[in-house]
Amino acid sequence: MHEIEPFYNWRYLYTAETDPRSPFFGRTYSEFEFSQTVYNYYIHPQWDEFGSRTLYMKILFADYEQQYVIIELIGEWNDAIENDIMMLKRDVVDDLYAAGITKFILIAENVLNFHSGDKDYYTEWFEEVTDKEGWIVALDMPVATQYDFKKKKLNYYIELMEIPNWRVFKPEHLFAKINDEINKRLD
Repeated sequence: MHEIEPFYNWRYLYTAETDPRSPFFGRTYSEFEFSQTVYNYYIHPQWDEFGSRTLYMKILFADYEQQYVIIELIGEWNDAIENDIMMLKRDVVDDLYAAGITKFILIAENVLNFHSGDKDYYTEWFEEVTDKEGWIVALDMPVATQYDFKKKKLNYYIELMEIPNWRVFKPEHLFAKINDEINKRLD
């Protein structure tokens, strides 16, 4: 796991640590000091910690005019024990929402397990963004993880999509593709 870095090809366009509206503004990173772990596996030091011991993230891109953010996740999404959705909602999403973000793209290809808990934070997040014509999408979640996610019917709140070649897009093109797909589903 320590070799899996957050996607870095958009860093010339955006970095969360230099964005004053980002919850990670002002953070500094080491390229060599591996201190964060998911269980007993070290992860790359470029991942951001937001309070969970099992799930880490990186804001890859934020566009406040178009009101969207692209977030990459790694680890285990554990609502049952760690209450990851609460921490994600309170410590990251609420700040982004206050800055005008209403469309959330969660790249979940490195979320290896999902353990469900209550739906309250999903419901709250969904209601907030849909009141502003927004949405939440989890992109490329592994099939086994999707199974557990769907079993709790959380795909009602967070749309599951597959775009395995998402890295070839620029952020605005990825957003446009997902936004078009969401609009088609609503029609």
